[in-house]
Amino acid sequence: MIIVTSDGVAGHRVVQTLGLVVGNTVRAKHLGKDIMANFKQIVGGEIKGYTEMLTESRNQATGRMIENAMQLGADAVVNVRYTTSAVMASASEILAYGTAVRLHVVSETD
Repeated sequence: MIIVTSDGVAGHRVVQTLGLVVGNTVRAKHLGKDIMANFKQIVGGEIKGYTEMLTESRNQATGRMIENAMQLGADAVVNVRYTTSAVMASASEILAYGTAVRLHVVSETD
């Protein structure tokens, strides 16, 4: 499965647009991570616990988007974007979305 943020894939031609595909996850903060985050605000620096949580969330949302695309029979997802939003005070959603397509490899004779 090819996943790109562009509207096309080099060396390929989009032959069928299958539609919007999405994947999301909602994650809540962990009390221990919140305590460390508050401490980091005082002394500065990366909040590694949150970085790891968001990386895992993004990977899970991407995986769910890919599953959605595979169900449609897609070869690729183009125009992939990510967004995040606060669902409540202690939880955030990561959303991955794009357009599922079928591709044809472009040869020199095409």
